[in-house]
Amino acid sequence: MRRPTARAYAASAASLAALLALVPAAARADDTDRAATAAATTAATATAIEKVPYAMDSSNQAAWWTPVATYKGRGQYTYFAFNEPGSTAATHRPAIARRDPDGAWSRLPLLAKSGQQAEFPDDNGHNQSSVARDGSGRLHVFASMHADPWRYFRTEAPGGDVTDHASELPDQGVGITYPVVTTAPNGDLYLAARVGAGSDHRPGKLYRWDNAAASWSVVATFAGALNRSVYPDDLTVDAAGRVHLLYEWAKAPATGFRHQLSYLSYDPATGAFADSAGAAVTTPVTPATSDVIQELTTGEEWSIDNAYTGPAVQSAKLTLDGSTPKVAYRYRSAESGGNFRVYYAYPSGSDWVRKTVFAGGQTAAALGITWDETDTKRIYYVTGSGTDRVFAATQTADGAWTAESAAPGVSADRLAVRRDSDGNDVLYLPDTAHNSLYYGLR
Repeated sequence: MRRPTARAYAASAASLAALLALVPAAARADDTDRAATAAATTAATATAIEKVPYAMDSSNQAAWWTPVATYKGRGQYTYFAFNEPGSTAATHRPAIARRDPDGAWSRLPLLAKSGQQAEFPDDNGHNQSSVARDGSGRLHVFASMHADPWRYFRTEAPGGDVTDHASELPDQGVGITYPVVTTAPNGDLYLAARVGAGSDHRPGKLYRWDNAAASWSVVATFAGALNRSVYPDDLTVDAAGRVHLLYEWAKAPATGFRHQLSYLSYDPATGAFADSAGAAVTTPVTPATSDVIQELTTGEEWSIDNAYTGPAVQSAKLTLDGSTPKVAYRYRSAESGGNFRVYYAYPSGSDWVRKTVFAGGQTAAALGITWDETDTKRIYYVTGSGTDRVFAATQTADGAWTAESAAPGVSADRLAVRRDSDGNDVLYLPDTAHNSLYYGLR
């Protein structure tokens, strides 16, 4: 029987106005907060959007996840890891929705050792899935962990069932949170996660899947410090095989508001870690030795109070221009009126340049960034309200940022973005209010 093909439609709409102008390269983030708002209107880039033909659970929402993988075979394949509704309102069942080059969708449930689809309690912002495809065509999924032992599923071969392989991971019996995973050019995988559930220390670890040997190993504890917890945001691998990591720090044990967004790279050829200027660093790095993108600003405090209203980082994503990291992140400063604004950052010498992308209101904890040959950086973000909430911002020749709806007519309130090998941005668009997941291509 032929798999269902979702309806597709071209989407276009008026763009968002009131975006901030650029500020001088040397400006700090709290200075950019005071930049004047620049009104801008552009014609929307066409986005092809399809509704994924499977029910999505409302728990399918996160900021740190990597729920999209793509692969170029006889055409572009797309894999969406997502939560399906569980047996009760408080549970979910993880699965993969696969889109073939002809637009046909198929569903791959994640199977427990019992042979039945795995089911876990809802835990919004934590119990979501990340997926990657290795060089041999095996799919790997890390699902539903909040200081839980490994919940890891993979296929034995292309097209096979996605089954429980948790026993293959190092660090058995240790609580794992925020797994983000990516595929290297040679077909290996790299995974970053927060490890442990201690009250005073929760470090970040980097793992490697050796595709030829079909085995996992620990690369290193890349970040950790007493009374601090590490929050992995993203990772990617450049053409030379170097791994680029993005992470935040928080006061231990845990909090919804983090600080000192940081960057780190790892070279498998030498086993060395380095900062954005290429200087060697000793791991695990600490807040004092990290390559910090967003330093503390006026009024910022280390707090585990989830009602904390002061300056803080919340969500960030990473892309590469060659081997140079480009970062999108959300930051709430003392001058932002309680809103998390969207920023763009890139390294310059021994420091980072920060630019304000959007300051027109509140945003949700969801971001994406890609590097395009024409537009250069494309930054995706979600506004806190509105009919259209997902926007893509680009920078014009005069330095101003403009934005347009990336999913007109779709009430998505979360997102993830992965650029495929054809140079297209693949958008993962959950609408949690209507239990629907959308696929977008632009």
